[in-house]
Amino acid sequence: MSIVIFIVILLVLVLVHEWGHFFTAKSFGIRVDEFGFGFPPRLFGFRKGETEYTLNLFPIGGFVKIFGESPDEESLNGPDRERSFVNKSKWKQAIILFAGVFMNFLLAWMVLSFGFMSGIPTSVGSAVPGHELENVNLLVVSVAPNSPAETAGLKPGDAIVTVSILSSEIGEEGKNLQEINPETLKAFIVSHPNQEIEIGYTRGKNHQDVKFVNIIPVKSVVDGRPMIGISMDQVGTAKLPILRAFSEGMKLTLALTKDTALGLYTLIVESIKGQGNLTAITGPVGMVSIVGDVYEFGFAYLLSFAALISINLAIINLLPFPALDGGRLLFLLIEKIKGSAMNPRVANTANTIGFVILILLMVLVTYHDIVKLV
Repeated sequence: MSIVIFIVILLVLVLVHEWGHFFTAKSFGIRVDEFGFGFPPRLFGFRKGETEYTLNLFPIGGFVKIFGESPDEESLNGPDRERSFVNKSKWKQAIILFAGVFMNFLLAWMVLSFGFMSGIPTSVGSAVPGHELENVNLLVVSVAPNSPAETAGLKPGDAIVTVSILSSEIGEEGKNLQEINPETLKAFIVSHPNQEIEIGYTRGKNHQDVKFVNIIPVKSVVDGRPMIGISMDQVGTAKLPILRAFSEGMKLTLALTKDTALGLYTLIVESIKGQGNLTAITGPVGMVSIVGDVYEFGFAYLLSFAALISINLAIINLLPFPALDGGRLLFLLIEKIKGSAMNPRVANTANTIGFVILILLMVLVTYHDIVKLV
């Protein structure tokens, strides 16, 4: 089921992105030879008008083959050169290249806005002013590797509903935690060092089925205080009227875009310094596993996750790297500055090399995904 959901999400994101290129190219009278989902080899396809629509073997992306985007003699001087991408004005080319990224941002905004209308998971600290959150729970946000919490089986997304001490030497007043929030739970753990704590939690959509784990805190290597190895947040459901939903959806889209861009920038800088870590990157195989976990939490979480992937796809495509939209935009800027077109052979070679590097990186990330699963 996870694989099916992931493919559906990827299909929607890729089709929306490539449709942006397709629509703007057609609007400017440019010939579009192929609209493909996945990368070759081709499985099957059909032709409608002058465009061939294809489904390819590797469902990790998609493409639109625009006549003249990779300049050659036919697109430069052939009989159909007036309908060639390379012979259109620079501003039209820029709009076509940016259109895919724009559609991914637009999709994220629409998805998050719909989420706010139907009810979207929101941190208490990020609650919309004037709107009270429903069904507030203390959720596990992350679990530290090799921590007592991980050993006990707690996972991100678990809702903590009860906390108590198992020792019979403690009176009833100090045995149970009455008000459960991040601060009170931390204080409870600190005040009961080396004692077995029973945590009741729910997982996934069914909040009625309470499970219990027993955890003995250990000293933190940072400050020596007792800890079980989780970060927490109080999360509820925000449900807003239509106009407010679109407004808050835009704010959240911008916030996620900023955070994602900063995260990617940090990753690139650390990689240049030789401090990069591939474990921080998730490929298609790892995404399938994440989608399965997110689906267990409910449809609203899946919507938020799809919006986040769409934003990631947009930002990555804006990177000034050959074969990506950002790389092609960089070439346009260079041509504008120098006042003449780049050598087609140089541009095509750079894009081919960039594409090969991206594929190799995808293979490497996928390998690490499989190793982590094994």
